[in-house]
Amino acid sequence: MSSQRERFFNNMALKGNPVVHCHVSITHPVFKQYGEKLDKLQELSPHVSVGIGRSKSREAYSEVTDIWGCRWIYPLESLDGICVEHAIDDWSKLKDYQPPDPEKHTDWEQARKNIENTKSNDGVAHGGTDHGFIFLRSTYLRGFDNFMFDIGSQDPRAFEIISIIEEYWFQVVKRWVDAGVDTIGFGDDMGLQHALPMSPEAWRKYIKPSYKRIFSYCRDNDVYVSLHSDGYIVDIIPDLIECGVTTINPQDLVNGLENIKRLAKGKVFINLDVDRQNITVFGTPEENDAHILDCIKTLGSPGGGLSMIWGVYPATPFENIEAVVKAMDKYADYWAK
Repeated sequence: MSSQRERFFNNMALKGNPVVHCHVSITHPVFKQYGEKLDKLQELSPHVSVGIGRSKSREAYSEVTDIWGCRWIYPLESLDGICVEHAIDDWSKLKDYQPPDPEKHTDWEQARKNIENTKSNDGVAHGGTDHGFIFLRSTYLRGFDNFMFDIGSQDPRAFEIISIIEEYWFQVVKRWVDAGVDTIGFGDDMGLQHALPMSPEAWRKYIKPSYKRIFSYCRDNDVYVSLHSDGYIVDIIPDLIECGVTTINPQDLVNGLENIKRLAKGKVFINLDVDRQNITVFGTPEENDAHILDCIKTLGSPGGGLSMIWGVYPATPFENIEAVVKAMDKYADYWAK
């Protein structure tokens, strides 16, 4: 049997196991609704890991000001929030703005010890960043509407905002690389439901250079790059690969399985983000079974290159949760037969 590290590097080289491994993340509000009925799903399949949010991570309507000076409200218990106050919503605030200190992103001394221990025990050492990389953090600092006007009017100060964010993350990434990680994860929701919020040309002008600098640094140092991005990103998938993404985590229905196949299959490892808006919420169990099969048939291969992740949120029927997990198990070895 190959080691954990060997399996990881084989996957990154697209020479992995044809069996499609999946992860299902059940949020705390869903656990509160279904309780112990969910427990059986954790023992259902060796190919599907099921995580259950058994305890709440925050109270509903809790508020916090993040390290960038942006204020957030979390309307729903344990779920993501809304940025309601922006640190640079007025350009007069830019001159005196102080970004966070990358040295305080984590306990770097402890991180190095953890990485060494992980590797010595055959594990894969991961480095992390925040969900809110270059694009999202720009909207948090300026406000979404403001930042869109900045891009649309080609305000040169938009580059100043992006440069501040880019330098912070470059310094964080540099520390992760120096600490010896194998891979670093990034999260930046860049798409709307049916398009990018800016033209692809504008994305290439304003956002891509930061991606290129940071991801190229990772790849030049033999560190792999995993990128999560919600929304429609079809127009820039080739750019992301060019920048150095080695694992891409796109949403299935928003981008279209055939588009993902055409642009990413065989080029990077695909960690497919399974629908949580349409079929899994409003479809029948049979439709969910068919969708999981379609995902695996379209994006899997005898050489591997595919895994899937599914976040389960409120309003998802229990029978659909069960149907998805069973389908992930049933079709996991589709390409291994």
